[in-house]
Amino acid sequence: MLNPIRPEGAEPVARRVFRELRAAIVEMSFQPGQALSEKEIADRFGVSRQPVREAFIKLSEAGLLSIRPQRGTYVVKISARQVYDVRFVREAVEVAVVRKAAQELPGSAIRALRDIVNEQRKVAADERPDRFFPLDEALHRGLALGVGCDYAWRVVEDMKVQMDRVRYLSLPEATPLSRLIDQHEAIVDAIAAHDPARAEAAMRTHLSEILTSLPELAERFPDLFEPESSDFADAETAA
Repeated sequence: MLNPIRPEGAEPVARRVFRELRAAIVEMSFQPGQALSEKEIADRFGVSRQPVREAFIKLSEAGLLSIRPQRGTYVVKISARQVYDVRFVREAVEVAVVRKAAQELPGSAIRALRDIVNEQRKVAADERPDRFFPLDEALHRGLALGVGCDYAWRVVEDMKVQMDRVRYLSLPEATPLSRLIDQHEAIVDAIAAHDPARAEAAMRTHLSEILTSLPELAERFPDLFEPESSDFADAETAA
Protein backbone atom coordinates (compact mmCIF):
# COMPACT_ATOMS: atom_id res chain seq x y z
CA MET A 1 0.00 0.00 0.00
CA LEU A 2 1.55 3.29 -1.14
CA ASN A 3 0.64 6.37 0.86
CA PRO A 4 0.94 9.97 -0.34
CA ILE A 5 4.40 11.42 0.16
CA ARG A 6 4.46 14.75 1.97
CA PRO A 7 7.41 17.14 2.32
CA GLU A 8 9.55 15.92 5.20
CA GLY A 9 12.93 17.32 6.19
CA ALA A 10 15.61 17.82 3.58
CA GLU A 11 15.32 14.40 1.90
CA PRO A 12 14.54 14.81 -1.82
CA VAL A 13 11.15 13.50 -2.94
CA ALA A 14 12.77 11.24 -5.53
CA ARG A 15 14.84 9.59 -2.81
CA ARG A 16 11.74 8.93 -0.70
CA VAL A 17 9.85 7.56 -3.71
CA PHE A 18 12.82 5.27 -4.41
CA ARG A 19 12.90 4.06 -0.80
CA GLU A 20 9.15 3.36 -0.69
CA LEU A 21 9.12 1.56 -4.05
CA ARG A 22 12.19 -0.47 -3.12
CA ALA A 23 10.47 -1.65 0.06
CA ALA A 24 7.28 -2.49 -1.85
CA ILE A 25 9.23 -4.60 -4.34
CA VAL A 26 11.31 -6.37 -1.69
CA GLU A 27 8.22 -7.10 0.42
CA MET A 28 6.40 -8.46 -2.64
CA SER A 29 3.68 -5.79 -2.64
CA PHE A 30 4.74 -5.50 -6.28
CA GLN A 31 5.21 -8.99 -7.68
CA PRO A 32 8.12 -10.05 -9.91
CA GLY A 33 7.04 -9.57 -13.52
CA GLN A 34 4.39 -6.98 -12.65
CA ALA A 35 4.13 -3.89 -14.87
CA LEU A 36 4.43 -0.51 -13.14
CA SER A 37 2.96 2.70 -14.50
CA GLU A 38 4.87 5.92 -13.92
CA LYS A 39 1.63 7.91 -13.90
CA GLU A 40 -0.18 5.50 -11.58
CA ILE A 41 2.68 5.48 -9.07
CA ALA A 42 2.87 9.28 -9.20
CA ASP A 43 -0.87 9.53 -8.54
CA ARG A 44 -0.70 7.09 -5.61
CA PHE A 45 2.17 9.01 -4.04
CA GLY A 46 0.62 12.38 -4.84
CA VAL A 47 3.78 13.61 -6.57
CA SER A 48 4.75 14.65 -10.08
CA ARG A 49 6.05 12.10 -12.56
CA GLN A 50 9.63 13.43 -12.47
CA PRO A 51 10.64 11.99 -9.05
CA VAL A 52 8.97 8.70 -10.00
CA ARG A 53 10.95 8.63 -13.24
CA GLU A 54 14.17 9.25 -11.27
CA ALA A 55 13.27 6.51 -8.79
CA PHE A 56 12.54 4.09 -11.64
CA ILE A 57 16.02 4.71 -13.07
CA LYS A 58 17.68 4.08 -9.71
CA LEU A 59 15.64 0.93 -9.19
CA SER A 60 16.68 -0.22 -12.65
CA GLU A 61 20.32 0.36 -11.72
CA ALA A 62 19.72 -1.65 -8.53
CA GLY A 63 18.45 -4.56 -10.63
CA LEU A 64 14.84 -4.40 -9.41
CA LEU A 65 13.14 -2.83 -12.43
CA SER A 66 13.46 -3.40 -16.15
CA ILE A 67 12.70 -0.30 -18.23
CA ARG A 68 11.82 -1.29 -21.78
CA PRO A 69 11.38 1.65 -24.16
CA GLN A 70 7.97 1.62 -25.88
CA ARG A 71 7.03 -1.50 -23.91
CA GLY A 72 6.81 -0.45 -20.27
CA THR A 73 8.49 -0.88 -16.91
CA TYR A 74 8.42 -4.22 -15.10
CA VAL A 75 9.51 -5.58 -11.75
CA VAL A 76 12.45 -7.86 -12.48
CA LYS A 77 11.85 -11.52 -11.72
CA ILE A 78 14.06 -13.21 -9.15
CA SER A 79 17.25 -14.64 -10.59
CA ALA A 80 18.53 -17.71 -8.77
CA ARG A 81 22.02 -17.07 -10.09
CA GLN A 82 22.06 -13.53 -8.70
CA VAL A 83 20.76 -14.69 -5.33
CA TYR A 84 23.52 -17.28 -5.06
CA ASP A 85 26.16 -14.75 -6.14
CA VAL A 86 24.97 -12.17 -3.61
CA ARG A 87 24.85 -14.76 -0.86
CA PHE A 88 28.46 -15.69 -1.60
CA VAL A 89 29.63 -12.07 -1.32
CA ARG A 90 27.48 -11.38 1.73
CA GLU A 91 28.91 -14.41 3.51
CA ALA A 92 32.45 -13.20 2.87
CA VAL A 93 31.67 -9.79 4.36
CA GLU A 94 29.60 -10.93 7.34
CA VAL A 95 31.98 -13.73 8.29
CA ALA A 96 34.78 -11.15 8.52
CA VAL A 97 32.49 -8.91 10.59
CA VAL A 98 31.49 -11.66 13.02
CA ARG A 99 35.11 -12.73 13.58
CA LYS A 100 35.93 -9.14 14.45
CA ALA A 101 32.87 -8.97 16.72
CA ALA A 102 33.98 -12.10 18.61
CA GLN A 103 37.25 -10.36 19.33
CA GLU A 104 36.14 -6.80 19.94
CA LEU A 105 32.42 -6.37 20.61
CA PRO A 106 31.84 -4.90 24.09
CA GLY A 107 29.52 -6.47 26.63
CA SER A 108 26.91 -3.72 26.27
CA ALA A 109 26.61 -4.41 22.54
CA ILE A 110 26.34 -8.16 23.15
CA ARG A 111 23.51 -7.53 25.63
CA ALA A 112 21.77 -5.41 22.99
CA LEU A 113 22.04 -8.30 20.51
CA ARG A 114 20.54 -10.68 23.07
CA ASP A 115 17.65 -8.25 23.54
CA ILE A 116 17.03 -8.34 19.79
CA VAL A 117 17.01 -12.16 19.78
CA ASN A 118 14.52 -12.14 22.68
CA GLU A 119 12.28 -9.76 20.73
CA GLN A 120 12.51 -12.09 17.74
CA ARG A 121 11.24 -14.97 19.89
CA LYS A 122 8.26 -12.89 21.01
CA VAL A 123 7.41 -12.05 17.41
CA ALA A 124 7.69 -15.72 16.42
CA ALA A 125 5.36 -16.70 19.26
CA ASP A 126 2.81 -14.16 18.00
CA GLU A 127 3.16 -15.59 14.47
CA ARG A 128 4.09 -12.24 12.97
CA PRO A 129 6.81 -12.95 10.38
CA ASP A 130 6.39 -9.42 8.97
CA ARG A 131 7.69 -8.05 12.27
CA PHE A 132 10.66 -10.42 12.22
CA PHE A 133 12.41 -8.78 9.28
CA PRO A 134 13.20 -5.42 10.95
CA LEU A 135 14.57 -7.32 13.96
CA ASP A 136 16.64 -9.58 11.70
CA GLU A 137 18.00 -6.48 10.00
CA ALA A 138 18.72 -4.87 13.38
CA LEU A 139 20.82 -7.83 14.52
CA HIS A 140 23.00 -7.97 11.41
CA ARG A 141 23.33 -4.19 11.31
CA GLY A 142 24.15 -4.09 15.03
CA LEU A 143 26.97 -6.57 14.54
CA ALA A 144 28.58 -4.53 11.77
CA LEU A 145 28.13 -1.12 13.33
CA GLY A 146 29.19 -2.43 16.75
CA VAL A 147 32.70 -3.08 15.45
CA GLY A 148 32.92 0.02 13.25
CA CYS A 149 32.18 -1.76 9.95
CA ASP A 150 29.64 0.82 8.78
CA TYR A 151 30.77 0.76 5.16
CA ALA A 152 30.71 -3.06 5.11
CA TRP A 153 27.08 -2.96 6.23
CA ARG A 154 26.16 -0.41 3.55
CA VAL A 155 27.68 -2.70 0.93
CA VAL A 156 25.65 -5.66 2.24
CA GLU A 157 22.49 -3.57 2.52
CA ASP A 158 22.73 -2.33 -1.06
CA MET A 159 23.33 -5.70 -2.64
CA LYS A 160 21.08 -8.01 -0.64
CA VAL A 161 17.73 -6.90 -2.07
CA GLN A 162 17.49 -10.03 -4.21
CA MET A 163 18.08 -12.20 -1.12
CA ASP A 164 15.50 -10.18 0.79
CA ARG A 165 12.80 -10.93 -1.77
CA VAL A 166 13.48 -14.64 -1.35
CA ARG A 167 13.40 -14.23 2.43
CA TYR A 168 9.93 -12.69 2.26
CA LEU A 169 8.77 -15.62 0.15
CA SER A 170 10.36 -18.20 2.43
CA LEU A 171 8.68 -17.29 5.73
CA PRO A 172 7.24 -18.97 7.56
CA GLU A 173 6.68 -22.18 5.57
CA ALA A 174 10.00 -22.79 3.80
CA THR A 175 12.14 -21.42 6.63
CA PRO A 176 10.70 -21.62 10.16
CA LEU A 177 11.35 -18.52 12.24
CA SER A 178 12.45 -20.66 15.16
CA ARG A 179 15.33 -22.06 13.10
CA LEU A 180 16.57 -18.60 12.13
CA ILE A 181 16.31 -17.36 15.70
CA ASP A 182 18.24 -20.37 17.01
CA GLN A 183 20.94 -19.56 14.47
CA HIS A 184 21.03 -15.93 15.63
CA GLU A 185 21.38 -17.09 19.22
CA ALA A 186 24.26 -19.40 18.26
CA ILE A 187 26.03 -16.45 16.62
CA VAL A 188 25.58 -14.23 19.68
CA ASP A 189 26.65 -17.03 22.05
CA ALA A 190 29.88 -17.52 20.07
CA ILE A 191 30.58 -13.79 20.15
CA ALA A 192 29.93 -13.67 23.90
CA ALA A 193 32.37 -16.59 24.33
CA HIS A 194 34.98 -14.62 22.30
CA ASP A 195 35.33 -17.60 19.96
CA PRO A 196 35.95 -16.28 16.41
CA ALA A 197 36.05 -19.74 14.79
CA ARG A 198 32.72 -20.74 16.33
CA ALA A 199 31.18 -17.39 15.44
CA GLU A 200 32.33 -17.78 11.84
CA ALA A 201 30.89 -21.29 11.60
CA ALA A 202 27.56 -20.11 13.06
CA MET A 203 27.33 -17.24 10.57
CA ARG A 204 28.14 -19.54 7.63
CA THR A 205 25.40 -21.92 8.73
CA HIS A 206 22.93 -19.05 9.04
CA LEU A 207 23.67 -17.50 5.66
CA SER A 208 23.57 -20.93 3.96
CA GLU A 209 19.91 -21.36 4.91
CA ILE A 210 18.83 -19.83 1.63
CA LEU A 211 20.61 -22.63 -0.30
CA THR A 212 17.98 -25.02 1.06
CA SER A 213 14.90 -22.86 0.61
CA LEU A 214 15.62 -21.29 -2.79
CA PRO A 215 15.12 -24.35 -5.06
CA GLU A 216 11.92 -25.22 -3.18
CA LEU A 217 10.57 -21.68 -3.60
CA ALA A 218 11.45 -21.55 -7.29
CA GLU A 219 9.50 -24.77 -7.80
CA ARG A 220 6.54 -23.50 -5.78
CA PHE A 221 6.43 -20.03 -7.39
CA PRO A 222 7.78 -20.52 -10.95
CA ASP A 223 6.11 -17.35 -12.27
CA LEU A 224 8.18 -15.21 -9.88
CA PHE A 225 11.56 -16.57 -11.00
CA GLU A 226 13.59 -16.22 -14.16
CA PRO A 227 13.44 -19.47 -16.20
CA GLU A 228 17.04 -20.50 -15.59
CA SER A 229 16.81 -24.10 -14.44
CA SER A 230 20.49 -24.83 -15.09
CA ASP A 231 21.48 -22.01 -12.74
CA PHE A 232 20.63 -24.01 -9.65
CA ALA A 233 23.11 -26.77 -10.43
CA ASP A 234 25.80 -24.31 -11.55
CA ALA A 235 25.34 -21.98 -8.60
CA GLU A 236 25.15 -24.74 -5.97
CA THR A 237 28.35 -26.26 -7.37
CA ALA A 238 30.06 -22.85 -7.13
CA ALA A 239 28.75 -22.35 -3.58
